[in-house]
Amino acid sequence: MPDAVLEAYVRQVAELSRGPVVTYAWQGGEPTLAGLDFFRRAVELQGRWRPDGATVENSFQTNGTLVDEEWAGFLADNGFLVGLSIDGPPALHDANRTDAGGRPTSGMVMNGLSQMRRRRVEFNTLTTVGSGNARHGVEVYRFLREAGARHMQFIPLVERISPDGRLAGPPVPGEELPLAPFSVRPGEWGEFLCGVFDEWAARDVGRIFVQLFEQVVAVRCGLEPTLCHFVRECGRQFVLERDGDVYACDHYVYPGYRLGNILRTPLASIAGLPAARELGRAKWEGLPEECVSCEWLAACNGGCPKHRFARSPSGTALDHLCEGYRAFLRHAAPKLDAIAALVRAGRPAEDVMDRRARRVGRNDPCPCGSGKKYKACCGRK
Repeated sequence: MPDAVLEAYVRQVAELSRGPVVTYAWQGGEPTLAGLDFFRRAVELQGRWRPDGATVENSFQTNGTLVDEEWAGFLADNGFLVGLSIDGPPALHDANRTDAGGRPTSGMVMNGLSQMRRRRVEFNTLTTVGSGNARHGVEVYRFLREAGARHMQFIPLVERISPDGRLAGPPVPGEELPLAPFSVRPGEWGEFLCGVFDEWAARDVGRIFVQLFEQVVAVRCGLEPTLCHFVRECGRQFVLERDGDVYACDHYVYPGYRLGNILRTPLASIAGLPAARELGRAKWEGLPEECVSCEWLAACNGGCPKHRFARSPSGTALDHLCEGYRAFLRHAAPKLDAIAALVRAGRPAEDVMDRRARRVGRNDPCPCGSGKKYKACCGRK
């Protein structure tokens, strides 16, 4: 990214911020390839343009392969929150994540993680779930937990193949394209989420935070979802390319969805363009009948528009992963509702699984509210 674009980005985000915190998010490709000097310059500019009384926060998504002692020190010293891409144990991670020479990267990733933990860098794990690891949810979750992850995101890997053999763009009405072989199928996605949820609910409520589970609990508490593909109207997660071009969503970085360029049009003006709202409105206005009448609509709001290429019984476009989400929500709702009730009452969410505090016997009803015996629910080994 040229320095002129970098400074325009830093300055315009600072000018748009209305609260006490100014947030910058760095992704790629792989952002570490820009080099430490680039990010030292970014931090310098953030200090220059920071509004009086405001603090600056940075989030940084990386595959971790280049994170060494120097990188870890920089991230720690400047308070970066790191999202580390890791797809599970080496055999699962290395199936899709190799270097340019086809060599496995899990060793480099774990070394980067060790460097960050040594310097106490705050981190989340970002795990893509595709055909290779979707049936290993518990194994993936346990691996991340043992690696020290306390905040986890699981991201479904869904792509289609266009007639020219490339990855396809956003869905086109009437277009039917095959899934890429690495994509997760709806049933696999539901199986993965249910497996992870059962392991988490049995021992980790209140200690480990899984983004999707938090979203559902928030909705059950009467709050609006914040995860982009669950919000009612999306298209507000703007993406800045290296040349200054802006798009409404990182799933829609295609010429037809370009909103403008910050070197010629300020971000404030771009954000107010009707086209910036068009994608979000289309998501809600294009809901199929099955979504409108679905008991889980408040949780997902129809899912991600990029994934809306499955055919519903009424003939309209449905989220490819709908079946998987419904299976998970049916499975997890009793316990998530119990956790939501505790949160609303101002009690620790981990009370839902605290057997000793409640003196629950193995054959007693599980305190999570599932209706099962404790030994068959949260008390399982």
